[in-house]
Amino acid sequence: MKDEKLPPSNPEEDLATRFPTAYSILFLLIILVAALTWIIPAGQYERSMNEEVGREVAVPGTYETVDSNPQGFVDVMLAPTAGFYDPESYAANAIDVALFVLFLGGFLGVINATGAIDTGIRNVMHRLEGREIWMIPILMTLFALGGTTYGMAEETLAFYAILIPIIIAAGYDAVTGVAVILIGAGIGVLGSTINPFATVIASNAANIPFTDGIVLRLVLLIGGLMICAGYVMRYAKRVKADPTRSVVAKQRDAHRKLFLQGHDELENFDLSGTQKITLIIFALTFIVMIWGVSSQGWWMAKMGSLFFGSAILVGLVARLGEKKLTGSFVDGARDLLGVALVVGLARGIVVIMEQGMIADSILHSAESTLGGLPELAFINLMFWIEVGMSFFVPSSSGLAVLSMPILAPLGDFANVGRDLVVTAYQSANGLVNLINPTFAVVVGGLAIGRVSYDRWLIFIWPLLLILTVFISVVISIGAFL
Repeated sequence: MKDEKLPPSNPEEDLATRFPTAYSILFLLIILVAALTWIIPAGQYERSMNEEVGREVAVPGTYETVDSNPQGFVDVMLAPTAGFYDPESYAANAIDVALFVLFLGGFLGVINATGAIDTGIRNVMHRLEGREIWMIPILMTLFALGGTTYGMAEETLAFYAILIPIIIAAGYDAVTGVAVILIGAGIGVLGSTINPFATVIASNAANIPFTDGIVLRLVLLIGGLMICAGYVMRYAKRVKADPTRSVVAKQRDAHRKLFLQGHDELENFDLSGTQKITLIIFALTFIVMIWGVSSQGWWMAKMGSLFFGSAILVGLVARLGEKKLTGSFVDGARDLLGVALVVGLARGIVVIMEQGMIADSILHSAESTLGGLPELAFINLMFWIEVGMSFFVPSSSGLAVLSMPILAPLGDFANVGRDLVVTAYQSANGLVNLINPTFAVVVGGLAIGRVSYDRWLIFIWPLLLILTVFISVVISIGAFL
């Protein structure tokens, strides 16, 4: 079958369509943003250090036009490289994320070499037989908790290669596996309650306590999670009953061959003693990662080191030997090399926008548009402005630092609470980041799941419409409370 030739090194290719790969889409977006720097006037706000936020923020009323710096051919060609390490950015350096992805791939390669994952999948499916559908709401709730409490995003990349084989073995498809993780964590960020990278930074930038508006955000979190879990479960049931209704039906055989790796031929699902120890190390690694990120301030370098150390430990426990250990690690890293490259391309878009000095000009245009509007029009237009800005600045903390010092005070003139402005910002950012091609978590997760971007859009667009209506209703009610 032609689909079975899908190469691991080119994970975005969907032979069922001629839609461009993620690499092409991102490079075209770099060109588009570069073209905008020739059209949109350059401008800047003055900035001052905000100690509570820990970063420089824009000062309202200080915008002025500056000499333009349109981005040309050389800038476009340099953007993917600069995207990896540019220090003057609204988002964390992409090189951190890219290296983390490679260490993660190496770790998974070593784990797979032990056979523990294949046997473990058989064991799980045997135990869950007849009740597999309940994995979806349970796992989505866990990811949503990570999103709402500490902004779980890049960390989710570690879970795709683990959960997608289980989801496929249960009779569903790769899109279901991607949706459980990406939408689960995404709805948590959309309904952030104590997320320091969204709610806390945005509230500090708006000069309000981060607990203001928490009830409305809980409504968004709980209601959004119920909507999303129901949507994914409905799709999963349909696919299991009729695999041809999957949006990636033509890749079904290729996905099973790639993710299950001979799982269907395994007769035995009893784990050996070594495999049990391997899976314990495997689970503890993720527990330690979550603990480190949520309470110890860990970021990509320490998480990458954790996976590197765990890979060595697994190799020693499983007695793989030096050659098989290193070979498995390198092979695993190679499988995720495409994901690492996508991260740099995605960040290149932000680099072009910042070098062309159009980010503040876009923000100033939003500031001018919102002035003098009544409550209902103000908060809904605020939401859509943040939706548009999120495509260019996918980082929740980056968008908060960029927009909240300017846009939040405008709520005072429209008789809208600043906490509702913060809620509109995080809802818009969370919604867009379910599909945002400039967000490394989206393109990276789809790449690991071997789901092309157009297939993902076909799957998720009805859910986006439902969530948009839901958010608009909630924030509109909030404007009158």
